[in-house]
Amino acid sequence: MSSLEERDVGVAAAPGSSSAGLGVGAVGAAVEAVAGVAAMQEEGGIRREGPEPDADEPPKKRVKVPEGESGKLEERLYSVLCCTVCLDLPKASVYQCTNGHLMCAGCFIHLLADSRLKEEQATCPNCRCEISKNLCCRNLAVEKAVSELPTECTFCLKQFPRSSLERHQKEECQDRVTQCKYKRIGCPWQGPFHELPAHESECSHPTKTGTELMGILGEMDQSHRRDMQLYNSIFSLLCYEKIGFTEVQFRPYRTDDFITRLYYETPRFTVLNQTWVLKARVNDSERNPNLSCKRTLSFQLILKSKVNSALECSFLLLKGPYDDVRIKPVIHHHSFSNDTNETDYVPLPISDSVECNKLLAAKNINLRLFIFQVQK
Repeated sequence: MSSLEERDVGVAAAPGSSSAGLGVGAVGAAVEAVAGVAAMQEEGGIRREGPEPDADEPPKKRVKVPEGESGKLEERLYSVLCCTVCLDLPKASVYQCTNGHLMCAGCFIHLLADSRLKEEQATCPNCRCEISKNLCCRNLAVEKAVSELPTECTFCLKQFPRSSLERHQKEECQDRVTQCKYKRIGCPWQGPFHELPAHESECSHPTKTGTELMGILGEMDQSHRRDMQLYNSIFSLLCYEKIGFTEVQFRPYRTDDFITRLYYETPRFTVLNQTWVLKARVNDSERNPNLSCKRTLSFQLILKSKVNSALECSFLLLKGPYDDVRIKPVIHHHSFSNDTNETDYVPLPISDSVECNKLLAAKNINLRLFIFQVQK
C-alpha cells in the first residue's frame, strides 16, 4: 500500500499546473497510477457494474437509447397512418375529416351507409365532426406514404413495399399458389410455384385415356354452358322489335311506420310509351339492417299506365355510365296488366355487401334499365 500512496501523492501534486504544462514524468506517473489501481481492483475481485463497452464500437452507439425511442420507424408510422375505425393501414384510398383524422375507403363507405340506414348524420369516430363525400377529401400524401411502408408477403413472408407487393405476389414470388397447366383437363393440383415444374413432369392427366378426358370435359362444358346461356338470352332479346332503355335514379325515402324503414324509389319515367316506377329496399325491409353484416338490395318494377291488354316484358338492370358498382346482369320476365302491374321484389345482382355499401353511401343510386316487349 505504500507504493500506491506514493503514486496517489504524485498524481495529486499535478492539479496546480495546467494539462499543457505537465511534464513527461508527471504524465508517466499518472498513467502508472491508473494502471496500478486497475490491477489491484482485478486482483481483489472488484469489477465495474454493467457490461464492458466494445473498444471497436463507435462512441455514439454506446449511448443508451431511451425506452420510448427504441421502436422502429415503421412501427411508429403504423400507429400514425392507420385508419381510425379499423386501426389497420389503408389498402386503397384514404379519406380525412375536416380535423384531419384518417379513414380507409372501406370504413368511410361503411360509416356513410350506416348513417343512411339509421337516418342520422355520419360523424368521425374520433372528433364527432360531420362527414360526407362533400365534406371529406382524400389524403394523397398519406396514400403515398403507406404505399412505401414495408409489408409481408403472405406466401414467402419476406418484406416488400406495399406499392410493389401485388406485382411480387402475382408474378415474382416463388411460393405463390399456382395451378397445373393441365387443369383444363381436370388436374386439381394447387401448390407453390417452385414445385410446379416437378409436378407437371409427373402429372398423370396428360396420359389419361380419351374416355376419361371426355368425362372431365363434359363437366366443364356444363358450367361454361350456364354462363353462355345468359349472353345468348341477351342477344336474343336484342332482336326484339320494341326495345327501350333509360337511366334511372333511386332516391332514398322513409316509411311512415312507427319504426321508419329506408326504401328507394325512382321518379316516374317513360319507356315503350308506358309510365313506370322502380322501387328498392334493403335486406327485404329487415327491421334493423344496420345491425347486419350482410346487406342486399332488392327491387321491383311497377307499371303506372293503364293498358288494354297484357304487356309481356323482359327487363334487366345494369350499372349506370358514371358508377363503378359491379352488377351481374339477370333477366326477369313478367306479364303486366291492370291487375298485375307490379313484379315481385327480385335481388339486385351485386357481388357482395361491399358493393351494397357503396350504393347505400351514395346520395342516389344511378342504374340503367332495359325493357324488351315480347311480341305475341
